[in-house]
Amino acid sequence: MNVGILGATGAVGQKFIRLLAHHPWFTINALGASERSAGKPYADAVNWIEDVPLPDEIAHLTVKHCTPDALGNVDFVFSGLDSSVATDIEASFAKAGIPVISNAKNYRQDPKVPLLIPEVNPDHISLISHQDFSQDGSGWIVTNPNCVAVPLSLALKPLHDQFGLENLSVTTLQALSGAGYPGVPSLDILANVIPFISGEEPKIAPETQKILGTLNATQIDQPSFTVDATCTRVHTLNGHMAAVSCRFSTKPNSVEEVIQTLKAYPNPIADLDLPTSPAHLYHLHEQQNYPQPRLHADRDKGMSLHIGRIREGDFFHINFVCMAHNTIRGAAGGAILNAELLHKKGYLN
Repeated sequence: MNVGILGATGAVGQKFIRLLAHHPWFTINALGASERSAGKPYADAVNWIEDVPLPDEIAHLTVKHCTPDALGNVDFVFSGLDSSVATDIEASFAKAGIPVISNAKNYRQDPKVPLLIPEVNPDHISLISHQDFSQDGSGWIVTNPNCVAVPLSLALKPLHDQFGLENLSVTTLQALSGAGYPGVPSLDILANVIPFISGEEPKIAPETQKILGTLNATQIDQPSFTVDATCTRVHTLNGHMAAVSCRFSTKPNSVEEVIQTLKAYPNPIADLDLPTSPAHLYHLHEQQNYPQPRLHADRDKGMSLHIGRIREGDFFHINFVCMAHNTIRGAAGGAILNAELLHKKGYLN
């Protein structure tokens, strides 16, 4: 399938290009970016920050304006657009009959738009049939979640199903790559922690609740657990970590029961042979000082979830630490996995 990338010169757009370089199903056919980049060869328009060489076949592609007519012959598009422009641009593609698989936040809370993690809520893709962007239904939008909501929801899904979440407290330690480029000034972050990320904390509760919600015909019935979130920026490169504390409606009998619940989770896409699906969805670490971003973020091509320090609490029933690669699992890689699921299920043909 021929795909386009919107916001192709940004950090997420570059990650899309890297991850799609040898994809067995999808071929990059068009690149869209801002007015200042349009008309230039991609190599001249981009400040390439990936740690692999820019593919030659991409370097010579001419960057287009982010319009359906300009991008031409594409079967669907990935969007790495900034939220300041994503609403209208993504809608224009959907209205033109071109599906959009988006990393932007703009449509995540639209009740007709799936907020999708294939291993958690693949049934939510049926919401697509209720969208009305195009008259014939050929154009639609699917989003992947915030880079913290992804590992958090992956970790919580088996536990919520088994024990029922009531209260959740989470403190994140978010890597520098999550701030994009040029990101956080060096004199702010070197040997430092910044205890606030603008706009980040308000996303966690509604996104996690939507992801863990139950599909009921044309809508998602969302759980009512409460969430207290604190988001911090730390001096690591890749891998967002979260320290999580949970109270459940049914208290787990032991830490071992929690571990067995995670191990027994029936991955709903395990048999679909999706190219980006990790060999191991969960890595449960027994060593007390694991997981660590530098050691574990790139495991399984950056698509697996790492969980450690599972332990009982006093006020909260269970505490644990989870971590995933933020720009792969939490961004471009997650969107590509969404596209693979949608293709396998017949939504992209």
